[in-house]
Amino acid sequence: MTKHKQNPEFAITVDGEPYVWRIQRQPQWSSDAATWRGMAIAVRHVEGQREAVVEFPPGRQPKFGAPHLQPAQIAPELVARAITSAISAGWEPLSRGKTVPIMVDETGG
Repeated sequence: MTKHKQNPEFAITVDGEPYVWRIQRQPQWSSDAATWRGMAIAVRHVEGQREAVVEFPPGRQPKFGAPHLQPAQIAPELVARAITSAISAGWEPLSRGKTVPIMVDETGG
């Protein structure tokens, strides 16, 4: 049986350092908080193990039946700003430890 990777990773370089990122969560309705939640991306340094999950605020809700957000629809500049913001917020990409959740604004800042 062939295994298919659910969330492929994409390479990006920020300030000369190599990172990979993937969509961690699509924008969705959260029943536990009874609110709409924005997308989240998981980021890690190529040589590191510790991930940061960067959460964006909810945008407008997609129409019922709309296709899922695709990685090609996410601007590399947005991902780069989100990584820079995560590092500024205290994420140490080359350290070990639990995944760090980081909240950013819609511009990744």
